[in-house]
Amino acid sequence: MHISPLLAALCLIVAPVHAKEAKWTLVIHGGAGTMERERMTPEQDKAIRAALDQAIDVGAKVLAAKGSSLDAVEAAVKVLEDNPYFNAGRGAVFTWEGHNELDASIMDGRTRAAGAVAGVTRTRNPVGLARAVMEKSRHVFLSGVGADQFSVEQGLPQADPSWFATPERREQLERMKARKLGWYDVDRKFGTVGAVAVDVDGHVAAATSTGGTTGKRWGRIGDSPVIGAGTYADDRACAVSATGAGEYFIRVGAAHEICARIRLKGETPKQAADAVIAEIGALGGDGGVIVTGPDAIANWAFNTPGMYRGKASSTGERKVAIFNDED
Repeated sequence: MHISPLLAALCLIVAPVHAKEAKWTLVIHGGAGTMERERMTPEQDKAIRAALDQAIDVGAKVLAAKGSSLDAVEAAVKVLEDNPYFNAGRGAVFTWEGHNELDASIMDGRTRAAGAVAGVTRTRNPVGLARAVMEKSRHVFLSGVGADQFSVEQGLPQADPSWFATPERREQLERMKARKLGWYDVDRKFGTVGAVAVDVDGHVAAATSTGGTTGKRWGRIGDSPVIGAGTYADDRACAVSATGAGEYFIRVGAAHEICARIRLKGETPKQAADAVIAEIGALGGDGGVIVTGPDAIANWAFNTPGMYRGKASSTGERKVAIFNDED
């Protein structure tokens, strides 16, 4: 049957268009470690879940409005930095000398641009400073006095060092010194915070922020601000944020290793995350990672009794969890 060109054009106009729905996903963590029910009060449990929910709300709002994954992870991490329940920003652990020294990093999967800071002392939201390093400087990684100076020059919100200090964290340091403990946090909770996301355009991003480990000395820096160890994002593979015994994550190059296994070996994000956490465990380290990729599936893996974590997506999926039996 012959159809005139005019009729064919009209059919194209009125025919329904079944466009593929753009998806987004956000995954967050507030640290891995010995999160055990018998050691946590109902009040603490409720407050931590509420804080995770708040961070999810803020990040998901950005993504639902078709904002960028980079904006979403920064926004979510800032919420966690401001909450004293986590070891980042306000509520960061103390160094051996009794100070709070903050580390953070962020990475854009579109271009693999990245920014990181270590040992900063006055920037209210270190993740924002990491982004400023990425976007406003020629560098990737700034530390100490120089990073603090750059923060002031960029007009970022500053805080007196007392803002970051909390009585609980100071008590942890005193307890460590009294017991002559010397291996990571006295309570074995790595309260590092982080977020990964994929936006409706299929771009991924990752961000991580921490106060380090209780009683750290000699300017110790863990994996959180190290691009490729604690944070990595690559549109060709995935976005990763890590938490745990940082020295092991650095040795393995954990975040980059996960992305490389996906890109070069064809593993799923879950397979790659599980494999890298198993490798870290075999070396004697513990902790966890959160991962998402262009497929917009949320993943996490950890080898500790618990990990503060949560996720949300455009499909309506939403979850907040603490203990390892909640999956």
